Amino acid sequence: MRKIYNTLSVIGIIVFLTACTGSFEKYNTDKTGFPEEEQEYDYNKYGIQPSIIQKGIYFNYNWGTGLNWQFQIMQNLNVDMFAGYFHNYTHANTTNSVYNLHDGWNSSNWENTYGYIMPAIYKSEELTLSDEYPSFLGITKILKVATMHRIADQYGPLIYSAFGTEDNSPESLQVAYQNFFSDLEEGIILIQAWMNENPGVESFAKFDIITKTRTYDEWLRFANTLRLRLAIRVSNVDKAMAQTQVNKCFASKIGFLNTNEHLIAVSTIGSGYINPLGEINKSWGEVFMNANMESFLVGFNDPRLLAYFDPAEGDGDGQYIVNVKGIYKGIRQGTGVASNIYNSHSKSAISQTTNAILMTPAEAWFLRAEAALRGLTAENVAECYEQGVRASFLQWSVSSETDTYLKSERTPVDYFDAFNAQFDVATRSSITPKWEETDTNERKLERIITQKWLACYPEGAEAWAEQRRTGYPQLFRVAVNNSGGTINTEEMIRRLPYPTNMASSQYNKLLELLGGVDTGGTRLWWDVGRNVF
Repeated sequence: MRKIYNTLSVIGIIVFLTACTGSFEKYNTDKTGFPEEEQEYDYNKYGIQPSIIQKGIYFNYNWGTGLNWQFQIMQNLNVDMFAGYFHNYTHANTTNSVYNLHDGWNSSNWENTYGYIMPAIYKSEELTLSDEYPSFLGITKILKVATMHRIADQYGPLIYSAFGTEDNSPESLQVAYQNFFSDLEEGIILIQAWMNENPGVESFAKFDIITKTRTYDEWLRFANTLRLRLAIRVSNVDKAMAQTQVNKCFASKIGFLNTNEHLIAVSTIGSGYINPLGEINKSWGEVFMNANMESFLVGFNDPRLLAYFDPAEGDGDGQYIVNVKGIYKGIRQGTGVASNIYNSHSKSAISQTTNAILMTPAEAWFLRAEAALRGLTAENVAECYEQGVRASFLQWSVSSETDTYLKSERTPVDYFDAFNAQFDVATRSSITPKWEETDTNERKLERIITQKWLACYPEGAEAWAEQRRTGYPQLFRVAVNNSGGTINTEEMIRRLPYPTNMASSQYNKLLELLGGVDTGGTRLWWDVGRNVF
């Protein structure tokens, strides 16, 4: 018999919801510390919950037990590695790295999101709806989708629209995506209504820590780009749904994140937010380059390499097959070597003060490129692709290299382990940065997604979702697979299992909707194993 895991599990139980939302003002003194009379001024009481939510997407929200460690087990020790971005030999090399999945880590995103962030969303919706503050409610709707589609894309069926109701019924991914689109549309309409009635009044700006311009216009662009992201996500499994939402994106006249002035990232300036990836990287020294990043960045001679990673610090004292000192050297996932021998390899360049990226103009352009490739729009595929590369290079301050890069016919390189030749592995891809108009649609998609993967760095959640959806970039397979046969080495890990100590009734319903066994090898609804043009 399964039991409720603990107070963090909150698998949609109304008793828990009441207890959890009731404790926010106790634990969130950083934002709810306004004296009661001050909460009535300048929208203060309406900005408390959205401030919590913004810190809980790329999770670094302190409920009284400290910061950063939650992010490590929620994201960095699973999706960041499975995306091919990072590796942590210290903790993961005998567990998640080799598909011997660690329940305590892989459950944590579900538990913390439902335990702290979803109740804040519920409370914000309840407050702004009853007090009729449409723009704040609209932003809450956008944040709700931005938060919960990540949970859906990592686990599968979830509790979304029924959260906080008496039965808290789970829903399938197909239904959840329909509700995501409905919430985004409602959020857009609510914000537009406020802007029409209150031109130039940026009432949310003082609480905004994720848009670059702190304007409602950028929130609309964020929502529209998020709608495009989710439309493309379902394009292999439900082209009609994708087409409908793509049409709405372009018919809205809102526009997308399309210049360097539009960047969705949790700000570390004046917000009290610390980039958790930067902390576990710079202070703890536990965020290393994944071998896949070495293969593509070094192979392409990509100028973003210097902004993404630091050179390796090996001393070249004779213990290496490959001397790593001064070069960019990654670690292959799935070696199973629990040793500090890789400690001198390249670490991420992300610091505690780096804004935590959630969505970029580059991603928007690559989404548009794929939409055009799939015949969902009449835009020029090559132009959108090249705009995506240009936007990413501008974001990382290497724009002077763009033209040369877009002409490059360089390809990814093989990986050579610095210590053990048995872990050497040949690249699986021959893709180039240069656009080739005569290529097949499949190869064009590989080129688009490979560059999108590079541009999404360091946001592993989105990168992993897109890699599973399309099969690109073509990542190295694990050398050691200790999943006990639940995860196919060639097909790679497809999802995170649900928390093991979930309530039986909720768990059984989620499994019914999942339509498969609760392992890392079961594909999600939108993950059909092929690209359907």
